[in-house]
Amino acid sequence: MTSIASQLELLQQEIAKSSEKRVNFQDNVRLVAVSKRQPIDKIEEAYQNGHRIFGENFVQEGVDKIQKIAKSDIEWHMLGAIQSRKCKDIATHFDWVQSVDRLKVINKLNQARAGMPPLNVCIQVNLFGEAQKAGVDESQCFELAQAIVEAKHLTLRGIMALPPKQQDYQQQLQQFEKISTLYQQLKDKYPQIDTLSMGMSGDYEAAIMAGSTMIRIGTAIFGQRD
Repeated sequence: MTSIASQLELLQQEIAKSSEKRVNFQDNVRLVAVSKRQPIDKIEEAYQNGHRIFGENFVQEGVDKIQKIAKSDIEWHMLGAIQSRKCKDIATHFDWVQSVDRLKVINKLNQARAGMPPLNVCIQVNLFGEAQKAGVDESQCFELAQAIVEAKHLTLRGIMALPPKQQDYQQQLQQFEKISTLYQQLKDKYPQIDTLSMGMSGDYEAAIMAGSTMIRIGTAIFGQRD
């Protein structure tokens, strides 16, 4: 059985190789270990091997893990769909939220985060009109960005995307380049942003080539989910 340590090491090598091929290579690509439906001992094993960034999709599961693991140097990312009634839990326990797609959610997160360091926020975009997925289009993205910038307890970090699954590398690249173009337009307006979160197990090489600064990988690190 492949260990979590060796999987993490292998992934970091692959990320480095993909990053070096990129023409405009500037930043190291950050790896979010997606730990949804994974047992706590696997997260702790990744932690013991130096990994510090974890992502959860379900609020209650994430909060339970955050409280049980209780390590102040872990950066916890909320990746899943947000119900407005869960905003307080997200704002209280997570360091990042990557799936913001509504003004109501921005207001509730901002309210609930008062008295703590600002919450890092990415806007989830859906540029391919997939009805089953959350996320906003280009024009809404700029509206939400302005609202986040004006929110006292939030920090706009960039955008997150989950494009349609493609097997073909060129098709993957094409989709990621479209998302990257929007990110650059947003960065022109808000130069402080630094995060383009796109790319998962089956397509992260194309994502990195198109300019991703953060990829989200789960089963390739931890194995199959419970």
